[in-house]
Amino acid sequence: MSFRENLRDELNYQDVRIKELSEKTEISIGTINHYLAEKSTEPTAENAVKIAQALNVTVEYLVTGKTSSQVQIKEPDLNIALCKKYYSLIQKIDALESPSITILEKLILQLK
Repeated sequence: MSFRENLRDELNYQDVRIKELSEKTEISIGTINHYLAEKSTEPTAENAVKIAQALNVTVEYLVTGKTSSQVQIKEPDLNIALCKKYYSLIQKIDALESPSITILEKLILQLK
């Protein structure tokens, strides 16, 4: 897949509008639209990095459609959902001293 296709897919997946991406990257809406056009050109390295950072993906993913492990991982959404679900528990764990965290990790491994 091309940069254009990967960018379009990622924008759709994350439900990010072109205007939002433009604001996050400081790349004009017209330039982003050009990257998404049927007869588009590849962005400059600088713009590719800005876009990747704004979307929390790698430039490699945007260019090739694959991560370095050859698998597209979209776990950040899952982690955010888990963090929201267990937010109060995470706060309590964060307040623990290091030895207690080690004990808790061992306990969790035993429960698995």
